[in-house]
Amino acid sequence: MKKARPDLIPMEKLMLAAECLRTLAHPHRLRMIEMLLAKRYTVGELADACGIQSHLASGHLRLMKHCGLLEPEREGRKTYYRVSEVHLEGIMDCIRARFGE
Repeated sequence: MKKARPDLIPMEKLMLAAECLRTLAHPHRLRMIEMLLAKRYTVGELADACGIQSHLASGHLRLMKHCGLLEPEREGRKTYYRVSEVHLEGIMDCIRARFGE
């Protein structure tokens, strides 16, 4: 069996990366990340910005939280979401450079 080059990312880590990238690969999730990089928002605010119902926005947020991309913050009766993965800004910069106007 051939040994992997030491400078390559281990396959197990690439599998995790692929899972997170699949999670990001949705226009509503990308919009939410774009917004959350600027400040924190509630589910309702994100749903309104995406033009979707709150329960759908909650599902998107749950998936991104599961991948460790977002973190909820409770404040009284409201829950705000914020980005917890510092590298998302770089990913969004690449997307903006390639697809932005």
